[in-house]
Amino acid sequence: QVQLVESGGGSVQAGGSLRLSCVASGYTVSSNCMGWFRQAPGKKREGVAGIHSDGRTSYADSVKGRFTIFSDTAKNTLYLQMNSLKPEDTAVYYCAADRCRIYGPFFPDAIGIMLSQGDFGNWGQGTQVTVSP
Repeated sequence: QVQLVESGGGSVQAGGSLRLSCVASGYTVSSNCMGWFRQAPGKKREGVAGIHSDGRTSYADSVKGRFTIFSDTAKNTLYLQMNSLKPEDTAVYYCAADRCRIYGPFFPDAIGIMLSQGDFGNWGQGTQVTVSP
């Protein structure tokens, strides 16, 4: 049974940093595609960052240069390092996991598509991130 447990959320002032963690059980982080999503009140869920089993990453434009997704194979844990946080980053952040998709020869950016489509079958319960002005 796959279980994803997020932690590391909290309250921080604008400009600050947080590191989210997602511990996976029943699942090998490094052998699959993993992603971070967020959902703010009244807004649709959006993909924030994703990482393919081959190491390629994908980021939402709104977080490029500020957020970094990475994993620790030994700890079987996925991370999201968030720097230069803004009030608009306030949301519940979710970890997601699934087998990396193959969409066809004309769609090589599998992790980008998975992130944009929310094409993951396993989800954590979420952790709240609040950024104050």
